[in-house]
Amino acid sequence: MSKETQRQGNGEDLNPFHIAQQQFDHASRYIPDLKAGLVDFLKAPNRMITVEFPIETAEGEVRNFVGYRCLHNQVRGPGKGGIRYHPDVTADEVRALASWMSWKCAVLDVPFGGAKGGVICNPKKLTKDDLRKITRRFISELGDSIGPYTDIPAPDVNTNAETMAWIYDTYDMMHKGKNNLGVVTGKPVDMGGSLGRNEATSRGCLFCTQRALELGAVPGLERLKGATVAVQGYGNAGAIAAQLFAEKGAKIIAVSDSRGAIVNRDGLDPDAVLEHKKKTGSVVDFPDTKKISNDELLTLECDVLIPAALENVIRGDNAAEINAKVIAEAANGPTTPAADTILLERGIPVLPDILANAGGVTVSYFEWVQNNENEQWEEDEVNGKMRAKMIKSTDAVVSTQKQINDSLEVLDAARKKRGLDGAPLTRIDLRTAAYVLAIGRVADVTLQRGIWP
Repeated sequence: MSKETQRQGNGEDLNPFHIAQQQFDHASRYIPDLKAGLVDFLKAPNRMITVEFPIETAEGEVRNFVGYRCLHNQVRGPGKGGIRYHPDVTADEVRALASWMSWKCAVLDVPFGGAKGGVICNPKKLTKDDLRKITRRFISELGDSIGPYTDIPAPDVNTNAETMAWIYDTYDMMHKGKNNLGVVTGKPVDMGGSLGRNEATSRGCLFCTQRALELGAVPGLERLKGATVAVQGYGNAGAIAAQLFAEKGAKIIAVSDSRGAIVNRDGLDPDAVLEHKKKTGSVVDFPDTKKISNDELLTLECDVLIPAALENVIRGDNAAEINAKVIAEAANGPTTPAADTILLERGIPVLPDILANAGGVTVSYFEWVQNNENEQWEEDEVNGKMRAKMIKSTDAVVSTQKQINDSLEVLDAARKKRGLDGAPLTRIDLRTAAYVLAIGRVADVTLQRGIWP
């Protein structure tokens, strides 16, 4: 069954774009004055581009590849979002990720809209030269649909600073005589990349988690020092998150990658585990650990669970087994709506992806500003500005949750006054609060600008 129509055995729809729309629909019920036509506009992507192109591989074989670029919304600024290389990339996954980027930028009050891209390929079975050719051809096919003031790519799954350098060079070759550095973020530092960008997603997750604990948003957990942490996914975001959380006194008890998971209740050294993975290709078989499955890692008893891999790992069929006090989403879309309902009923807060992993797009924005101004900020300045953004946004989401949960009767009355159908409103989680905040901000700017023409 394709990822476009994938369902669990219990009937749960795991299509990521359907999930994104469900999340939007649920949150929009708590904004009773949102006009129906505006709802339709905010949900739908502005455009979806599909390109097909050949390359000649290092082995001399001609192979065809399919790539996507979705621009969800430009009301608050240029489209912004990563490009991923993965064999399971689908059009609906890209649409979902683009829409999540719109809400993420709005939650952080960053002047971008949402976009996302991907190429269907398996980087593990391609050479570096093959990937360079795929990147250059993909960007050339996209042409002027991307640009420093229209749509700005960034790294994502299986892409990195080197990939961004290829993107910049390709675009620059096509647009000579201009300052094109802002066409892509996540570049190498010596060619316009921002200091602190590589760690930004994970550092933002740390700042968000710390602030949520300070605000009392996590029952039974007041600080990170001494807290036990399990990290699902030990790629860039997961490995750096493990290092940063450990630096703040947390105990990393389990980590995983695509080959399996390892656990040691006495704690793991994140740097040593990363070195082991670089040498062997996996975290599995790290000394003095027990091998478990990725599914088992998700249900370990711990204080903080950090899903840092792909979508739909916490679902309706395993949410009842989660034994964490809080989930901090370093990945995009790791928790399904059915799981959110179960976790809310069980009193396990989820720091949602559109807040918790927004440090990456925040520092991407800082990189874009530096490029346009021909500046380079010191890393402490970058981290300080990002920390301020993450704290302010976490405060806003927690406050929005409280305001809504304290006003359910008023909101129900407003819905009835407008003749809106549906069951009575119930208490919301942090994800819904983040969506309400984001949708409201994008809707306000849309109306302030006016509907063109």
